[in-house]
Amino acid sequence: MDLIENRARRVLVVGLGISGIATALRLHGIGWTPVVVEKAPARRSGGYFIGLFGAGKTAAERLGLLDGVHDRTTPGTHFDIDRDGNRRQGLSFKDFPGDVWLMLRGDVERAAFAKLPPEVEVRYSTVPTKIEQDADGVDVTLTNSADGTVATERFDLVVGTDGLRSTVRSLVFGPHEKYLHRLNFMIAAFEFTGVPAGLEKGDGATLLEPGRSMWVFPFSDHDPTVLLSYRTDDVDAEFTASPAERIRARYGPEPLGRTLDDVVAAMESTDELLFDSVEQVRMDSWHRGRVVLVGDAAWCVTLYAGMGASSGLAGAQLLGTMLARHPDDLERALTEWEAGLRPYIDYYQKDGIKKQTFFTPDNRFQVGMRRALTVLNGRRVVGAPFRWWSAHNKAARMNGADITRA
Repeated sequence: MDLIENRARRVLVVGLGISGIATALRLHGIGWTPVVVEKAPARRSGGYFIGLFGAGKTAAERLGLLDGVHDRTTPGTHFDIDRDGNRRQGLSFKDFPGDVWLMLRGDVERAAFAKLPPEVEVRYSTVPTKIEQDADGVDVTLTNSADGTVATERFDLVVGTDGLRSTVRSLVFGPHEKYLHRLNFMIAAFEFTGVPAGLEKGDGATLLEPGRSMWVFPFSDHDPTVLLSYRTDDVDAEFTASPAERIRARYGPEPLGRTLDDVVAAMESTDELLFDSVEQVRMDSWHRGRVVLVGDAAWCVTLYAGMGASSGLAGAQLLGTMLARHPDDLERALTEWEAGLRPYIDYYQKDGIKKQTFFTPDNRFQVGMRRALTVLNGRRVVGAPFRWWSAHNKAARMNGADITRA
């Protein structure tokens, strides 16, 4: 094993997702030398549906990448449908509190990556396998799965942005079981080529049933993405068969109906499917010594909150601000970064649990409440005050807050 010494102010960023690219971009901007490692053999493309709220747009603007993304919201109608083909106008993700832009996860990753200066080193097929730190730095053993090489390098800071099941977190903070909190839901998300049966181009749809749902998210200039979400009492059992088998079992035994059947058939043939349990990461501290976690690795709020991309961008931007403000006091920089960010993350996590019933109602009463809200939203007398409240309530304020102002 080679030991590579470098006393420059180097930062290892683990993970090439939204939070990782944004962190490398921000820290390069304040004079650090980032090295980014990614376990995949190449940068991912595509991705599922996300919303970019005010907090994320502000951070993206300060990071210099807002001009690389755009709102893909379609002027089409969003319908509540059932398996028999009946439909009525329904509530969409656009009705979430706050001014949200609808896009693909890959849109933000691509825009951020395009802003990375060429001198920022990115290594693929590479993961940390050992992390040891002292008062002056961090020794990280990096393994390349493509060629089998192993080397230990010295860094001044390690930033784990490697997702829900973070390798950095497990190496430095302890096993996943200490921090992952299951919500007893599963999700399947993918890009649908064309338009699902029974819908027109630009139209979205929601099929809501107790404990299970299907969402079709349309875009103005791109194929739609689909989300299937369902409750389970045994998360581990959901991984014992193929995603399609689990979906057909969970959404049966009754016939799927035209639209849902078309969606499941497309899911069986897609090469890029996100199939996973819904879990939150809850930690008392996001940093330990010279190692810090950002994004899902630290605080996964779940897609039900709608704030994953926005909080990842804001966390990266604010981290750079605090490191620049306290260049010679790393502990103070990380402590103040966390103190400024945590009130928002705590709110997003609690809000995500509340909103899971918006995505997947638990019972018929909650399904009925969703339909009642749709009716209220559409009525002339009640609708305007309801929409004003939705745009100005606490959720709207928190989703649109300038988290990076410090």
